[in-house]
Amino acid sequence: MIFSLGVGAQLLESLTTGGFLAALFLVTVGSFIIDFLCKPRYPKSIPRVGFGDGVIDSVRNWVGYVSHYNDWVFEGYEKVCPLTFPLFSLLANFNAQQYSKHDQACVVPSAPSRAQEIVVPRSQTSWLLEIPDRILSTKDAHSDVLYNYYQFFGVDDQFPIRTMHKHLARNLVALIPGIQEEVEGAIDATFGTGTENWTSLNLWQAWLGIVPRVTNRIIVGAPACRNPTFLSNLVAFADDIVRNGFLLNMFPTMLHPIVGRLAVLPNRWHAYRAYRVCKPVIAQRLHDMTRHAAGDPAYDAWEPDEGLVTWLIRQAMAEGLQEELKPHMLFLRLLPIEFAAIHTTVITGHSLLLDLLAADPALGYLDIIREETSRVLAEEGGQWTKSGLGRLHRTDSAIRESMRLSFFAAALTHRKVVAKEGITNAAEGWHAPYGSTLMLNLAGTHHDADLYEDPERYDALRFSRLREEFEAREKVGMADPDEAMRVRRLGMVTTSDEFLPFSHGRHACPGRFFVAHELKMILAYLVQNYDIQPIPERPKNMWMGQTVIPPLGATLQVRRRKAAALAT
Repeated sequence: MIFSLGVGAQLLESLTTGGFLAALFLVTVGSFIIDFLCKPRYPKSIPRVGFGDGVIDSVRNWVGYVSHYNDWVFEGYEKVCPLTFPLFSLLANFNAQQYSKHDQACVVPSAPSRAQEIVVPRSQTSWLLEIPDRILSTKDAHSDVLYNYYQFFGVDDQFPIRTMHKHLARNLVALIPGIQEEVEGAIDATFGTGTENWTSLNLWQAWLGIVPRVTNRIIVGAPACRNPTFLSNLVAFADDIVRNGFLLNMFPTMLHPIVGRLAVLPNRWHAYRAYRVCKPVIAQRLHDMTRHAAGDPAYDAWEPDEGLVTWLIRQAMAEGLQEELKPHMLFLRLLPIEFAAIHTTVITGHSLLLDLLAADPALGYLDIIREETSRVLAEEGGQWTKSGLGRLHRTDSAIRESMRLSFFAAALTHRKVVAKEGITNAAEGWHAPYGSTLMLNLAGTHHDADLYEDPERYDALRFSRLREEFEAREKVGMADPDEAMRVRRLGMVTTSDEFLPFSHGRHACPGRFFVAHELKMILAYLVQNYDIQPIPERPKNMWMGQTVIPPLGATLQVRRRKAAALAT
């Protein structure tokens, strides 16, 4: 024992700073090499973008991933060059090929910790989405993207997603008045009520002042949804997820047990502070629903407020999941939904206003939306309903068009091969081994000139115009019956192989119907109650790998509309 302690002391004394750094470097390099050797290998028959799949090529791909990932995804859809950087473009052009757009898969490089991804062509969308989860897993793919084990403390999102599929749509109509109340209160508090002077407003912060509050009206309910400590910590938690996702992407998976646990310390702090606020709400709801279910006479006439907390408890009771019926576990189940709802909706709303305000003012998009929303709201007696929101075709089109043009992820439909034997693509014959990742190309599809005329231009009425033209032909008996189904699928919540912001198929986002109502009500209240000055040019997003960085410094000049203006 004394000998062992003596040897340890000698080793510590001999470990200089230089020696420590050298050892750390060797461990890191060794981890990358082992990671590389353990990743799935794809057949040579599948063409590649980037630099190939050798050891040196992988290093170049990892370096290029930070700034070139989206370029590679676009190239994989339209026109692929084996060497993509400008220095090599003259040598590469002669060997250009076309892949995804022309029914051929390709492989796109990914981050150092992740396997390269097979981009499945749009023509094979049905093949990809119809394969059972026991072979191609959505859950495992999402977990890999977000590092659920670390970021969400080992609790996955399957139970809350299943719960939302079962309860959200059937309760959404009754939730609309509460959503409208939060929309109006949040916008008034964020945009102000002064009618005399123009106010400069940071657009990103404005959306953060609206979306978390409105979203939490259907998650934890009022008044908790207005608690500033609760909301600020949920926003910080969402920021933690994005930052840590990029960080873990850049470290080899062998080091994740160390890096992951250290990186998520802020997650834990922000989640703890949010939990302290909403724990009494969850505990009281759990107590009341338990007593009601037990037949307590005092609760005979009692009904819980509808929302995600209630639905999780109800679903856990129905399935006999006693481990779910604890305040702490119920809160953990909320976190994946909080992240998805806050992060994606804020980015979508932020892009929507930038797209609208950067459009040619002569097109009058804001006036068109103001007229439509004011007219329909008046028809509904000043209170939004499902029917009224469903009639906002031009408003819906403006939002859908922004989601098409200003995407925040090059792909949102991922599947991971979890079958030990892998999977073989019948159309092309290639085989994807266990652990492979497959995806659909959102970026290329949404900017395909064969699918969308002038695809780089924001046309707020792109989809409503098609609907109105069809309805005009239908009135005079000249409409094509086959066209009717396609026109009815032009709403923002309708997914297809041409429109993928909510993914597609049976795993499409279950919260998209709420998001549609939320964004329509927000946009309607803004244009009816505020004047917003146009901007000369839309500031561009930046990208770090697959992580979008919106123009966070974008500001707007806003002013509350006077009563006389509101009446017009």
